Amino acid sequence: MGGKSESTARTMLERFETIRPLLTEQAERFDSERKLSNEAFVALSEAGFFRLLLPTELGGCGLSPLDFMAVVEHAAALDGTIGWLVGNGGGMSRVGGYLPPSAGQAIFDEPSAFVASSTAAIGKAVPVDDGYRITGRWFFASGAPHATTFAPLCEVDDGSGRIVLAFLPREAVKLEDNWHVSGMRGTGSWDFEASDVFLPAEYVCDFQPDPSHAGIVYRLPGISAFTWTVATVPLGIAKGAIDALVAASSGHRRQGMTVPVAEREVAQSETGRCLAQYRAAGAYMRSAMTTLCAAVECEDANLVAARIDYRLACSHAAEVAVGIVLRVNDLIGARALAESQPFERRERDVRAAAKHVAMSTEQFVIAGNYALGGDISNASF
Repeated sequence: MGGKSESTARTMLERFETIRPLLTEQAERFDSERKLSNEAFVALSEAGFFRLLLPTELGGCGLSPLDFMAVVEHAAALDGTIGWLVGNGGGMSRVGGYLPPSAGQAIFDEPSAFVASSTAAIGKAVPVDDGYRITGRWFFASGAPHATTFAPLCEVDDGSGRIVLAFLPREAVKLEDNWHVSGMRGTGSWDFEASDVFLPAEYVCDFQPDPSHAGIVYRLPGISAFTWTVATVPLGIAKGAIDALVAASSGHRRQGMTVPVAEREVAQSETGRCLAQYRAAGAYMRSAMTTLCAAVECEDANLVAARIDYRLACSHAAEVAVGIVLRVNDLIGARALAESQPFERRERDVRAAAKHVAMSTEQFVIAGNYALGGDISNASF
């Protein structure tokens, strides 16, 4: 934390405020169109929000994990869809730190570059001369409508069990617009497939690669790196809900009550609890990531414990975030049901975000089992 990364993060937050009015205006379209509007995508991409973890040598922000979290959380506080796609697009830009410089430069050559990934299925990569032939169908590729590159997981078809990331150009995949959901509607998380597509070897890397650039973010365990791209979003949504509650409460009276919400002691108490839980969950996430980075940096023998605690912090934060949004909406009452108000969609979005495998409640089981001395050899963390 600190130094150039922190300075860049502050710049990104300032840029976000510059485009906030446009993003707020466009947000009304996200649910109906089930994707980010073209105007919002252009504004975010031109401002660099899909390059948050891209190495600076390739024209990226090169943020540290904690500064990345600050930016994504800020975006998610405005709108869940925006936070989710900034987290996904900005998070997947880290692949520039895995690939050979020529491949990384080719993928991120244009300001509109966006890498959509999927860990929901595993395809097949057949080794051939100078590359691989990629086949498979993958789900939940957030940002697919605007993506320029698709990065699915594949198992190399050589009996080794090796898992790789394949970076397919948009024209090499077939997209299916099948994202019809209740929450996170605007993320455009479509399915995509590839059929026997040739991919040069420089566009394929191990799921746990040897980095091509310096920086701790490029050496994080693969699962941990994927998780961090989205784990911050529920907390950001919760912060947005608290902000909306504060903004609405001063003059708002619930039906049949003479005292404004802001003057009711129960509302004051619940708002205080929400703030405490939000801040505590965020502090735990930051602490766990700091410990994980230190363990990776020092090749610490306690890396397993650090990874488990980090995943526990992410799942805990998601659970806390859902509770905060529900509590806020209960305080607002029937007004929270109106689509014209800044409450209803946050409830749908935070519930949807918390269902992502990155924040699975299974992590509570794994952490508890580990603490009790159980066998976690087959656990995913």
